Amino acid sequence: MTQPFTPPQETLPARRRRARRPRRRRALIWTTVVVACLAAVVGVAVPVMKHYEIPPFSQKGQPLSFDTPAPHGGGGGRDGGGDGKVVGGNALTELPTGPEAPWRVEHTLDDGTHIGVITYTGPKSGYTGKVWVWAPKQYSDPKYAQSGFPVMIALPGGPGYNDNYWKDPGLKLEQSITEWSQEGKSLPFLVVMPVLNPGPDVHDHYWDGSDIPGQPKMGTWLMDDVPNLMRQNFRTFKSRDGWGFMGSSSGGFVGLKAVLQYPDRFKAALISGPDIVPDSPFWKGHPKEQAENNPVLLSKQLIARGGPDVYIAFQYGTREGSGEIGAVTGYLKQFGNKGPIHTAVHVIQGGRHNAYTYVPAMGTGLITWFSQHLLGPTPSS
Repeated sequence: MTQPFTPPQETLPARRRRARRPRRRRALIWTTVVVACLAAVVGVAVPVMKHYEIPPFSQKGQPLSFDTPAPHGGGGGRDGGGDGKVVGGNALTELPTGPEAPWRVEHTLDDGTHIGVITYTGPKSGYTGKVWVWAPKQYSDPKYAQSGFPVMIALPGGPGYNDNYWKDPGLKLEQSITEWSQEGKSLPFLVVMPVLNPGPDVHDHYWDGSDIPGQPKMGTWLMDDVPNLMRQNFRTFKSRDGWGFMGSSSGGFVGLKAVLQYPDRFKAALISGPDIVPDSPFWKGHPKEQAENNPVLLSKQLIARGGPDVYIAFQYGTREGSGEIGAVTGYLKQFGNKGPIHTAVHVIQGGRHNAYTYVPAMGTGLITWFSQHLLGPTPSS
């Protein structure tokens, strides 16, 4: 008699082994998904963290050196004889005199360039304050190793104390100079950004970038100490043709005053929404010194002397206050393109009294006009 077929029975361990295989495949799939997601997150997060300089992807605070060694072993840009002759550079260039400042990284821009910072005591003014500096990529290009670079002294408005808003990457001043120089609109400027005032703006406490009797010597700090710091650390130009100011509001006032007060040192200024007359409360009791720092009077004196020629570019927005607009238009009516005072003006339609208005507007023409009157770097032959 034939027995009915009975399938073989699996043992319990065999069923368990077979049941585990799908779970293993699912675990492998989930592991792969998690790893892929983490890789994607890291791929996005790392550049973002680098951009916003979030540790550990930040170089902030690290030592920073800008200049390359002097060509032909120039010993810090001076020859061994101690007679002050520049060696290794072209005839217009002033090689770094030293000593090198202990710069630290403040910001790292997306193109790899750095904004550096130091706390500096001016030997002439005796004032101690922060100074920020930025060098364009061209500065480290070997073909410009023997050439000076033009210096833009960038001054802020507002308090201007313990800060200088032009060093903020969000305003894109440095990034814009990079783009403009690549487009042929601008020279590749060295940008130096000192504090403007020696203390906070409390109850109209500001110093007009001047040496007010009994106060910190902010005029000497800005006109002597800061330029000398640049000469010590960078390849610059010997003459005024490589030196200019850029500023807004109260910083624009100082830039205007600088080229009128020291036209033998500084040739050009690009200023936005500036004040025109010195009105610090600290001038009280010092009318003579106040007059010596008044751009209106300085303009009259420069015209009377017949020069040297200076080049001043103005910007203002149509949505600024009547005081700012009236100050610029009044100055231009009185002194615009008269004698040695050469001027240009750009009216920013819808523009307000702030740096976010002024930076992009510079690229529409005035940065080119400003650059045309200053020396740029020349490649080695």
